[in-house]
Amino acid sequence: MMDFGFGLMRLPIKSEDYADIDYEQVNDMVDKYIEAGYNYFDTGYGYHEGKSEIAVRECVIKRYPREDVLIADKLPLYELTKESDIEAIFNEQLERCGVDYFDYYLVHNTTDVFKPVCDYLDCFGFVREKKEKGLVKKIGFSHHDSAELLDEILTENPDVDFVQLQINYLDWYNNESIQAKECYEVARKHDVDVIIMEAVKGGNLVNLPEEAEKKFKDYNPDASNVSWAIRFCLSLDGVICTLSGMSALEQMEENLEIVKDFKPLNDEEKAIIDEVVEIINQSIAIPCTYCNYCVEHCPNDIPISKFFELYNDAKSAIEIQPLYYIYYNNYAERGAPASDCSFCGDCVDQCTQHLDIPELLEDVVDLLEDKF
Repeated sequence: MMDFGFGLMRLPIKSEDYADIDYEQVNDMVDKYIEAGYNYFDTGYGYHEGKSEIAVRECVIKRYPREDVLIADKLPLYELTKESDIEAIFNEQLERCGVDYFDYYLVHNTTDVFKPVCDYLDCFGFVREKKEKGLVKKIGFSHHDSAELLDEILTENPDVDFVQLQINYLDWYNNESIQAKECYEVARKHDVDVIIMEAVKGGNLVNLPEEAEKKFKDYNPDASNVSWAIRFCLSLDGVICTLSGMSALEQMEENLEIVKDFKPLNDEEKAIIDEVVEIINQSIAIPCTYCNYCVEHCPNDIPISKFFELYNDAKSAIEIQPLYYIYYNNYAERGAPASDCSFCGDCVDQCTQHLDIPELLEDVVDLLEDKF
């Protein structure tokens, strides 16, 4: 059953090392997930510094019959420089995941920046060939750009089985960069199945401003903030799977409870979400989803997403506490301070939210650097 997918992008870790996955806890999460009747696991080449795919092998493939689970992986456009890279990465992914085929395989992160690479190396031709050989069952792509570009790609590749889109209620209404609603409508026009990613926007829709949370609680005191986000996505037509990137067993248990008792949103609930979006938009300083693509490509090893998370927390606080500065300095010592940004722009090319990261890092410097 596919309508709720396990995204292996933000797995529990045992230390500050993003690659130090807590396999024991992941095993428990996988068991809970499969016991509930679900079987779709979504990984990626760069997730957890390559260790997410290994977690698929260790926590899923070695512990359950291959035919009982669906494994989705992605061809990372951002890693490709020549044609031979594609085959090498695909074979590496098969080995990492411990499989001899993928159920779902995606061209990863189609944007204006990476489409020329995709076209030049004929990446869609590559995944078609793998499907013909039985090494891939269904082909698609994940999209982080405009509805216009999505329309172009779907027109050029009418045989894709699905498209993976960033959709959540915050991006749906008024995010011109993400164009969630517009991209969804393009996918529906092409009659292609939709898989949703970032349903909770990297956790941004979990801890809401007090006024926004009150709107939800006044209507239904028993419903969590997460339940509103997931129900919004599952209420959309044509969505075959909504992914959730869970980093703790408790999150898995909560999400499974939500989808077990799923009911589509009614008109009154949709109106409440409209109001909540307005409140949230007034409170978020940097709309980062903490995907860490920027971090992986920063030549100076600046922990960008951690700095943005600290910045958002500090900006939303009534008073900035010294603890924020301590955390900032700790992260800076392990990586590099925000002021080390060289404005190379590599991070901007990778950002799924289209943020001007170098400029925002200057804001981080002004607020948090050399203050304690």
